Amino acid sequence: MRAISALFATSLFLTACAPEVDLSEIDASSGAVAVFAAAPDEKIKIVGSSTVYPFTSTVAEQFGAITEYPTPIVESTGTGGGFKAFCQGIGPDTASMTGASRPVKPSEVALCARAGITQLVEVKIGYDGIVLANAKGSPSLDLSKAEIWLGLAEEIPDGNGGWIKNPHETWSDVADHLPDMQILVSGPPPTSGTRDAFAELALEGGAEEIPEVAALKETDPELFEKRAMTIRNDGKWIDSGENDTAIVQTLMKNPDSIGIMGYSFLEQNLDRLKGSKVGGVEPEFERIASGEYGISRSMFFYVKKQNVNLVPGIREFISEFTQEDAWGPTGYLVDKGLIPLQKDERITVRERAMALEVMGSES
Repeated sequence: MRAISALFATSLFLTACAPEVDLSEIDASSGAVAVFAAAPDEKIKIVGSSTVYPFTSTVAEQFGAITEYPTPIVESTGTGGGFKAFCQGIGPDTASMTGASRPVKPSEVALCARAGITQLVEVKIGYDGIVLANAKGSPSLDLSKAEIWLGLAEEIPDGNGGWIKNPHETWSDVADHLPDMQILVSGPPPTSGTRDAFAELALEGGAEEIPEVAALKETDPELFEKRAMTIRNDGKWIDSGENDTAIVQTLMKNPDSIGIMGYSFLEQNLDRLKGSKVGGVEPEFERIASGEYGISRSMFFYVKKQNVNLVPGIREFISEFTQEDAWGPTGYLVDKGLIPLQKDERITVRERAMALEVMGSES
């Protein structure tokens, strides 16, 4: 009886000391019978894209230095891996935010919903270009999207109405104007948003420039997508994980090697690397921002609104990330390679983010 009384007293004490929680923010379908708010010194947990990581980690360091809140924990998991971690559940022990180098997929929204996470806030943070980089001393390339596809597709047209395994060994096999260097590309794995965007923008875009492949889009869209986006698996493409630093090391060791990475990472390594032209256009800040560079994409972070009242500082972190001194044209994130949104869009995105406007809402 004394043990029961002591337990009851302890329960009352903990309840009295716990921070107030708005339980209306917790979706009942999550199956979480009891979700407790974090302690005041609990750290925000952020996962996601390796391309977005330099921006979230930089804001996290600034946030920890200038606010009363501890520096958030930021982990580079890749876009797909980030959504898997983000969608595990609600509460202080789960990721409250995830970075993404592409929009969330319907399958990922469904994955979150199965865990009771039904209130996602999407924040578009800026733009990035996907570059084909190699070591400074290596040959320079100017590739059309069609040439990128012909170099990397698993199968290509045989010229007689059929298909053959990709026979190209060197870039000069693809086109006479390209250098006589081995086709050897180190790129991100299928879980990466960079890989998704590269497949859609460069490979599919290149396939559309080749009449025999483009014709499939009208007659057999599923086969077109397979032909367009399936990368060869004969050793010419190497999945190099989510760590862009490992790709850089590969490029430095092999002058024939090309690496697929975000522009922001290229910019941080311009002392060692250079970017290939795509369709005659250099991968430069202004040309990516204007859309002139042909392989560019939007970047995002997503907020688990149901964690906002459970983890201290999430609103304040959003505010820091979306204030002009951070993501504006002269902000500290530009130094990390972020290509800003236009001013009107920054204003709109910040207003919606600070209001925690949920995806799919009419407001």
